Amino acid sequence: MDLSIVVPCYNEEGSLPLLFSAVDEALADSGVSYELVFVNDGSSDETSRLLHELPTPASAERIVVVDFSRNFGKESALLAGLQRAEGEAVGLMDADLQQPPATLLEMYRMLQANPTADCVAAFQEHRNEGAVLSFFKHAFYKTFDATSRLNAMPDASDFRVFRREVADALLSMPESFRFSKGMFAWVGFETLPFPYTPANRVEGETKWSFRKLMRYGIGGVLSFTTFPLKKIAAVAGLVATLAGLVLLVEVIVEQFINPAMPSGYPTILCVLLLMGGLILATLGVIGEYIARIYIETKRRPAYIAKSVEVRTGNERE
Repeated sequence: MDLSIVVPCYNEEGSLPLLFSAVDEALADSGVSYELVFVNDGSSDETSRLLHELPTPASAERIVVVDFSRNFGKESALLAGLQRAEGEAVGLMDADLQQPPATLLEMYRMLQANPTADCVAAFQEHRNEGAVLSFFKHAFYKTFDATSRLNAMPDASDFRVFRREVADALLSMPESFRFSKGMFAWVGFETLPFPYTPANRVEGETKWSFRKLMRYGIGGVLSFTTFPLKKIAAVAGLVATLAGLVLLVEVIVEQFINPAMPSGYPTILCVLLLMGGLILATLGVIGEYIARIYIETKRRPAYIAKSVEVRTGNERE
């Protein structure tokens, strides 16, 4: 098998028939033997039924359909797809056709044309998004690189094609809190950038709200750096100490200028509130890391597969 195409799906009933046709059209005459690995991430629509009933594209060697028992998230779906991919190269793409199969084939050709490269990662040169969202994404990558000491490719998505060695390296990482962009940066390997322009969604709306993106980004930082755990208490303590010294100097100067002036109650209250806030913020960061340790020590699986179907033509397993 030359290529395994992993496609996580969550409520994609409107795009799946078009996706099957687009994949077949793009790869039918390519000379590339490929399989499709679909992971149904607990969809509440007809996604599961369509994955099992739509005819296998004529050019595909086989189709694998993994049904989760509930929604476990995209990272778990990618893990399940990697575990069942058998190709010498693996491609990741979404089911909404914003990442065209024809582009995936171009990325595969680029990988094959560069024997020293291990991965080709697509990125958007021009994003059609608001200034606020763009600012936060840029700030996230800067923060991630600075705190984790990794070099995550800015604006790179999960739309990638990579060799079997990269897939095996990703599968060797057993953590529950998975952050694919950080994992690709951590395992290393030579990665080539591939600029592309995403197509319009054929159906529905994006599942990623600003709130979900923020939570995903914060989780990614916490998964790949201990910087907040080690530094926030030290920095907060230093700031509080400096503020206390400045306040002490101010009180001493005021006593020399006007010995009869009483100490200010508002000042004391502000200092208490400041110190209380710093302590609670520090405990919150420590709590985040302890919670992750607690979850990891349970060794729960990243997902539960309700069923796995392997289909070759009309034959089903």
